Amino acid sequence: MIEILNPAQLPQARETGALVGDILQSLKSRSVVGTNLQDINRWAQSMIVEAGALSCYVDYAPSFGRGPFGHYICTSVNDAVLHGRPYDYTLVDGDLLTLDLAISKGGIVADSAISYIVGDSRPSESTALIEATERALDAGIAAARPGARIGDISHAIGTILHEAGYSINVEFGGHGVGSTMHQDPHVANTGRPGRGYTLRPGLLLALEPWVMADTAQLVTDADGWTLRSATGCRTAHSEHTIAITDDGAEILTLSKRPAA
Repeated sequence: MIEILNPAQLPQARETGALVGDILQSLKSRSVVGTNLQDINRWAQSMIVEAGALSCYVDYAPSFGRGPFGHYICTSVNDAVLHGRPYDYTLVDGDLLTLDLAISKGGIVADSAISYIVGDSRPSESTALIEATERALDAGIAAARPGARIGDISHAIGTILHEAGYSINVEFGGHGVGSTMHQDPHVANTGRPGRGYTLRPGLLLALEPWVMADTAQLVTDADGWTLRSATGCRTAHSEHTIAITDDGAEILTLSKRPAA
């Protein structure tokens, strides 16, 4: 299903998106050396409930996971890149942490992810991974405008990631959002321009470039959810939900909080 919002729904999409961005920024500021991933999940739960919103993850049970996800946020560390289930792990200096959050409020969903390095260490490989996904996300957003095609976005993202020297996995990518979290159209992180669905105002897309340092192959963790690099290399993931408007793409999941 491809859902197109009407203009009256856009303010709610903005509100939900800003909430996602604010929660992620708050969690980033609190998730430091010595923080347990289970604490991050509890903090996310508290902030979602306090805001009168709903988690898109707790009861989520798609075909690629093992039963309901059962947590309020994805916490992926180092070689984990997607769908990381919070578990009893305490962050150490130099860990590369990805926080991925999707919530619904007022009937509209927003989805976003950030990757960052915990503590004072700045491993060069981790920095390069994160920066590549952020540049690719910027390029994908710049390509998203009325009349463009999904392939234009995919091509823009893929060009940046390929130029940075990374292989690209196409099993998971961006997607439409609206009243539910995962909708069509699928937005692969590489593709041919001029192909696919034509973008129109009212379409919400979650764009999410992600890469692994030296492979494009994933393995599934024993928890049935967490996806890791097949070689154990580090990974990164950046994501924003955008709205296609008459003037181009509006980023909905920017935080209004000061950067940590």
